[in-house]
Amino acid sequence: MTEFVLHVDLDQFIAAVELLRHPELVGKPVVVGGEGDPTKRGVVSTASYEARAFGIRSGMPLRTAFTRCPEAVFLPVDAPAYLAASRRVMRTLRTFPATVEVAGWDEAFLRVDSDDPEGLAREIQRSVFARTRLWCSIGIGDNKLRAKVASRLAKPAGVFRLTAAEWHEVMDARPVDALWGIGRKTAARLAALGVRTVADLEGAPEELLARVFGPRTGPWLRRLAAGEDSSPVLAEPRVPKSRGRERTFQRDLIQADRVREEVCQLADELAEELRRDGRAAVRLTVKVRFAPFVTSTHGLALASPTNRADDLLGAALRTLGRFELDRPVRLVGVRAELAPGRMPEGVETTPEAIRERGVRP
Repeated sequence: MTEFVLHVDLDQFIAAVELLRHPELVGKPVVVGGEGDPTKRGVVSTASYEARAFGIRSGMPLRTAFTRCPEAVFLPVDAPAYLAASRRVMRTLRTFPATVEVAGWDEAFLRVDSDDPEGLAREIQRSVFARTRLWCSIGIGDNKLRAKVASRLAKPAGVFRLTAAEWHEVMDARPVDALWGIGRKTAARLAALGVRTVADLEGAPEELLARVFGPRTGPWLRRLAAGEDSSPVLAEPRVPKSRGRERTFQRDLIQADRVREEVCQLADELAEELRRDGRAAVRLTVKVRFAPFVTSTHGLALASPTNRADDLLGAALRTLGRFELDRPVRLVGVRAELAPGRMPEGVETTPEAIRERGVRP
C-alpha cells in the first residue's frame, strides 16, 4: 500500500446543482449570480461549460456576462441548495477509508492508502454520482499541491495522477498560473521578470524573488514550481479565519453619510454573527468600490480581540475615514480577521481578561 492524496473537485458545481433542478437547461449556457438579473448589479458565481466558452468567468459583472452571451440563461444564487448538495457529497466521501478534509463547498482532500489510486478514484466518482447525480474530477498526488493541480488537468469528470515522478514532464512548460496559488496578478509580475513557465520559476534566483515578492513569498513561489508541499490532510472541520459582509447598490451612493450608514449596518451585522458563533475579530478591513469599477481597501488592527458591536462600529468608521468619499460608490464591504478559538458571548474583552483566558491579543 502507498499513501496518496486525492483532490476531489466537483465539476461546475453551482451550475450543476441548478441543472439538476432545471434539466431543460442542459446543454445551454447558464450563468448563476446575484439576483439572476443581468440588468442589475451583481457578479457571476459560476457558469456552465457552455457559458464559459464565451469567456464568462466567476467574479465577472453580470452585465459583462450578458454582453458576451445575450442568449445565456441567468439564475439567482441559492446558497442553501448548494450547501445541502455539498453536504451530501462530503457524507459520501466519508464512507471511504480515508482522512477527509473539506476544503470548500465543492472540493475536498482525501488521504488514502492504495495500490490502485486510479481505481479508487473511479469508485469515488461513481459513488458520488450515484448518490448526488453530480460529477467530480479527481487529482491524484503525493501531496496536496500536486493533487490540486492534477484535478484541474482531470476536468471534466476525469482522473489524473501527478506525483514527483511526473511533475517536470507535465508541468515545466506550462504557464506559472497553472500552479495552485498563482493568479493573474502574480503571473503578470513574474512575466515582467521574464518568468513565464513553471520551469522558469523553479530556476529563478531566490534572491530576486525574495526582493520582489518578499522574504517569505519569494521562496514559497519557487517551492510551488517544484511541486513541494508539506501541509497535512486534516480531518478537523475547517475553521474560518475571517468573516465578511458586503453590499452592492443598484444605484450608486453619492452622499458620504449614506456610505457611512451602510458601513455601520454591515459592521453591526458582522458583530452579531461573530457573537452568535463565539468568534472575535483582531483586525477589520473596509472595502469600497467606486464607480465605474475601482476597488480600494483599508484595514485597522484592533486593540484586542472583540465581537462587541461598538468596537467594530468604531473601527469601521475610523477605517472608512481613510477613504476620500468624493466619487459615487457602488459597493461597500466589511471583513474581520478572526482570533483563533472561541469567545463566548458576554465575556470581557479587555487585554487583561483575554490574557487570563489564554487567548493572545
